[in-house]
Amino acid sequence: MYTVKTITQALEQKAPLAWQESYDNCGLQVGDPNMKVKGVLLCLDITEAILEEAIAKNCNLIIAHHPLLFSGLKKITGATYVERIVMKAMQHQIALYAAHTNMDNWKDGVNAKIAEKLHLTNTRILAPVSNDLNLLYCYAPASLVPQIEQALFEAGAGQVGNYFNCSFQVEGLGAFQGNEHSSPLIGAAGGPREQVAETKIEVLVPNHALSQVLVALRAAHEYEEIAYGITPLKNKNQDLGAGMIGSLEQPVSESDFLNNLKQSLPTACIKHTELLGRPIQRVAVCGGSGSFLLKDAIQAKADVFITSDFKYHQFFDADKQLVIADIGHYESEQFTVEIFYSILNEKFPNFAILYSERNTNPVNYFI
Repeated sequence: MYTVKTITQALEQKAPLAWQESYDNCGLQVGDPNMKVKGVLLCLDITEAILEEAIAKNCNLIIAHHPLLFSGLKKITGATYVERIVMKAMQHQIALYAAHTNMDNWKDGVNAKIAEKLHLTNTRILAPVSNDLNLLYCYAPASLVPQIEQALFEAGAGQVGNYFNCSFQVEGLGAFQGNEHSSPLIGAAGGPREQVAETKIEVLVPNHALSQVLVALRAAHEYEEIAYGITPLKNKNQDLGAGMIGSLEQPVSESDFLNNLKQSLPTACIKHTELLGRPIQRVAVCGGSGSFLLKDAIQAKADVFITSDFKYHQFFDADKQLVIADIGHYESEQFTVEIFYSILNEKFPNFAILYSERNTNPVNYFI
């Protein structure tokens, strides 16, 4: 039987917790990571009704998109729904886990799912993250290069977009002289200065994988003292960031696009800015609250920007450069559970992984 840690690590291998925003609180929020899991319930929000559903379905792990706990609880008396959920989850030994902005920032996460539902092509991240990549370089004799590179790749180094196991090599001449306490691979302790043909290996490493890559380097390299360096890069990580932009195969009218949007991402209503009488083909999206990306959408020449939670005055900022389509927070993220299911079902195909049957949208519409 799998543990909470085993199951949730499958999600974190795709969308590491290090990718969450500073204000967020992703990961295991309630429960023992070593607890054996009987069943998993997937949902967008953790509510009291969701907890009751988990109990009824014999699921002792709830995986949600939105964290139940964003800040610390100063008391747990049952006075609020959050306190009541925590109390009851602990009473019934149900673990609560959230994958939120780390799943938003993943290239195959929330925004990719929206793009898929809208049949967008040639997609890319709208606002890639900077300062996430490092250039790691080290030196080794040619005979050690294959085993070192393989260890680095397996630990998470060497990925560039859709390409894996990427590296750069430069041949050179290394020189050293060890003292009497040294244990050199080539030459002898306290011996003369040695020169040896070496290969410089360069690989890209994202921040979240840096420590494990260094562990792998030390394990694979046979030098007593490993010469290596790490250079932080300002390059944007095209695989990590907020929002997504893509294109429809053919341009459509604004009214046809909005009608299709209403069906593809089922919503009771769409709040939008003035229609501009221009065809829609280039589409920017952001699940959840995405008003902070409006300038990026305009700069990317989007015809429409689909997101939620725009405030009244923010609609003016479209300035007739594109159409803002606010479809609602829940509506923009409603298919996130499909991402969870796809990852977990691939990893644990014969395990009880269930979709919640509850609609947790706190917003209702009077039509």
